[in-house]
Amino acid sequence: MLPPPAPKAPARILYAEDDPNLGFVTRDNLERRGYLLTHCPDGTAALAAFRREPFDLCLLDVMLPGLDGFALARCIRELNPQVPILFLSARALGEDRIAGLRTGADDYITKPFSLEELVLRMEVFLKRAAGAAPAAPASPGSTLGSFAFDPHNLTLRHAAGTARLTQKEAQLLALFAQRPGQLLKREDILRQLWGDDDYFMGRSLDVFISRLRKHLRHDARVQLRNVNRVGFVLEVSDNPAA
Repeated sequence: MLPPPAPKAPARILYAEDDPNLGFVTRDNLERRGYLLTHCPDGTAALAAFRREPFDLCLLDVMLPGLDGFALARCIRELNPQVPILFLSARALGEDRIAGLRTGADDYITKPFSLEELVLRMEVFLKRAAGAAPAAPASPGSTLGSFAFDPHNLTLRHAAGTARLTQKEAQLLALFAQRPGQLLKREDILRQLWGDDDYFMGRSLDVFISRLRKHLRHDARVQLRNVNRVGFVLEVSDNPAA
């Protein structure tokens, strides 16, 4: 008789929020759902906690004392390129969302937020981080020009070095790697990876396209070409790299 499966370890969450009331309510509700939270009231304390212990996901307010959320996210990304980062912010302008994603964050949720929505978004990233295959995965060991792309381990290897991708970057590149040379429409990408195709989600997609282009800059044969107002094409040429 087989032994019962080992119980799943609770996810460890770094939560940076300076509002004591919101912090207490959010922490209490998430802990009731089985998460292990480390709640920090400022960015400096949150960075110290991240350096001190491992976390499965980070929830960051933007307007934090000591070290603001954007600066905190950049520091976390330097220490760990893969841990999911979700911003929780009262700054609801599209420009704030774009600025947050440019720091390397994976998602941006505006306050006030529904706890159910927060948990759903957290679980999406936690499941992927635990090894679930990303949406539209490319085959392990996919080759793009002189790059070796591993969507499951979130890496893009090249002679110039290995880039550690965020989950959303890996998902997006996997989507293109499945269909090189084919036009992927903006609305289709947004619905598949973001669940919505509104204006601000479209701006988010543009940020991630820019981030992928930076990763791919080492091989001129591999280009993410923009088809104006329609979508994008991943072009992989057989010509020697420039």
